[in-house]
Amino acid sequence: MHALRFFWREALKRQAITDPLPNPRVPQRLPEILSRQEVARLIDAAANLRDRTALMTTYAAGLRVSELSHLRVTDIDSARMALRIEQGKGAKDRYSLLPPALLDALRIYWRAYRPLTWLFPQRHGDVPIDPGQAQKWFYLAKRRAGIAKHTGIHGLRHAFATHLLEEGVDVHTIQTLMGHRSLSTTMRYFHLAQQRVLSTASPMNLLAGLAP
Repeated sequence: MHALRFFWREALKRQAITDPLPNPRVPQRLPEILSRQEVARLIDAAANLRDRTALMTTYAAGLRVSELSHLRVTDIDSARMALRIEQGKGAKDRYSLLPPALLDALRIYWRAYRPLTWLFPQRHGDVPIDPGQAQKWFYLAKRRAGIAKHTGIHGLRHAFATHLLEEGVDVHTIQTLMGHRSLSTTMRYFHLAQQRVLSTASPMNLLAGLAP
């Protein structure tokens, strides 16, 4: 399509093509979903306590990597067992899950690292980690766990939604937890959930089996 436009404009010296040219169809591919067992293996294979806690938080709350990097210590609401996500995609605030196992892990992490403002700061200075750094933590853990599926850290967010749906959580609740503006965005997880046999485990139950 671009070659035709270039030929028409530059070689033939004609005016721009006014008739609409068909755009190529973008392949619609469903992401590869990590199973509950793979999520557990990946978290266990993290290089250190910081990486492990960050990956656990991403999965347990269904976070985007940008949301993970901008979590503050004050976003942990232990009284309501909720995690506050400030200014997520679309400049919206929301709350997500804070399972007891994740709260325990975050307390152990805080005692070890003592973050001040940002929950996962850079090594030098009280500034949030770069999302690319969190991706490196994920890829290292995935390689150490021997997981071959083609997915980045966003795959933990996909797994969160799919596992909740398989557990029977209603789609409107998942939409709220994920921070989706459109219900149709959440509905695509129905296709992902249909790809595996239903299980009795949920993200919360899976985390309960992981040592902090």
